[in-house]
Amino acid sequence: MRSNKDIYRKFSSKTGQIAVLIDPEVTNTEERLRQVVEKAEFSKIDYFFIGGSTVTRSDFQKATVILKKLTKIPLVIFPGDHQQLSNEADALLYLSLLSGRNPEYLIGQHVKSAQEVFALDLEIIPTAYILIEGGNLSTVAYVSQTTPIPRDKSAIALNTAIAGVLQGKRVVYFDAGSGAHHPVGGALVQQVKNQLNTTVVVGGGVRSIEQIETLKSAGANVIVIGNKIEEDIDFLLDIQRYKSKVEA
Repeated sequence: MRSNKDIYRKFSSKTGQIAVLIDPEVTNTEERLRQVVEKAEFSKIDYFFIGGSTVTRSDFQKATVILKKLTKIPLVIFPGDHQQLSNEADALLYLSLLSGRNPEYLIGQHVKSAQEVFALDLEIIPTAYILIEGGNLSTVAYVSQTTPIPRDKSAIALNTAIAGVLQGKRVVYFDAGSGAHHPVGGALVQQVKNQLNTTVVVGGGVRSIEQIETLKSAGANVIVIGNKIEEDIDFLLDIQRYKSKVEA
């Protein structure tokens, strides 16, 4: 029986929330996770997302258990494949990769894990997952064998988001991919928010407070930051100063 932890309602409650993405292939020791958690709690981030394109089941489970032991910040699974599941988390982004045409990531992975997902005691959030070209070949594009939507083809991205919402997806997740040179543009987010009454998550290539501000102003509900914090954990302190200023 899935429990209602209201993560989706929290996603939808306001714009400019911050999620730190933990890739267990990179950040998987208790010492390193403790460092991230301590600074994330000080910075009052809203969520931890966990997942990665090439993470093993054992590394995923290990990092999830450690995170739940260290913090009460909500933990949301952002799965790279059907094996990245755990009852230790609070919610699962149930991703359909709508920007691609690979049936494995439209429905194949879902069928493989259907019984396990159905038995999980966590909140399942149907999510339209849409890759946007970020200036490099992202790992998720390579692994999923799909082509991101070009940055200058906002009409295609908008129509893909509309199609996802019409299918019943509750969240639209635009992702420029790990290590993107360019994050998703604020103009696209604003177009989607203007036309659709839906919750928008944005990730990939977010590396500055200015980019966070742009996405928040455009209406992004949750902004996901991964590589920047792996490279510079003190960026969390910049986020703390930014959040304190916004909330003052």
